Amino acid sequence: MKKISSWIVILAIVALVALWGVNAYNSLVSNEEAVESAWAQVENVYQRRADLVPNLVATVKGYAEHEQETLQGVIEARSKATQVTVDPSNLTPEALAEFQAAQGELSTALGRLLLLQENYPNLKANENFLDLQAQLEGTENRITVERQKFNETARAYNVAIRKFPTNIIASLFNFDKKGYFEAAEGAQIAPKVEF
Repeated sequence: MKKISSWIVILAIVALVALWGVNAYNSLVSNEEAVESAWAQVENVYQRRADLVPNLVATVKGYAEHEQETLQGVIEARSKATQVTVDPSNLTPEALAEFQAAQGELSTALGRLLLLQENYPNLKANENFLDLQAQLEGTENRITVERQKFNETARAYNVAIRKFPTNIIASLFNFDKKGYFEAAEGAQIAPKVEF
């Protein structure tokens, strides 16, 4: 009788550990899927911005024919930005930095393009240009929001894979840390304003 009750206790402990392991694994899978979903949304809003660029360039082109260098720079930056892709299963800091650098080049080029309106009063008053500019501004805000959501989701996942005892399951099944979006280099320095 004593031998049977010992086996029952051992089987109960093994069953509890197995249930915990399954629960921990499923939780990690859910967290990883949340990160990949958040990443897909980041890509979605960046794609929206890339889709606005040809219309914006075409509108400016009609008013600023001799600004070919600026227009070409925007087109090239858009091309680079859309070519850099990141596999959601490999969201390493290095891959995110490469993606962010390409997107940063497009942001800079778009900034130069939008500054052209100061030199062309007719462009500044063009309804299509103003609408595209407003859409682009809204898209930039969406990008900021989605990047923040991605970072929050990645943080929750990274915490989950590092906490004990879930880290044991994470290491057994190769759940790797995800990277974050970081501020551009020099962003901590406030711009000088002179009057």
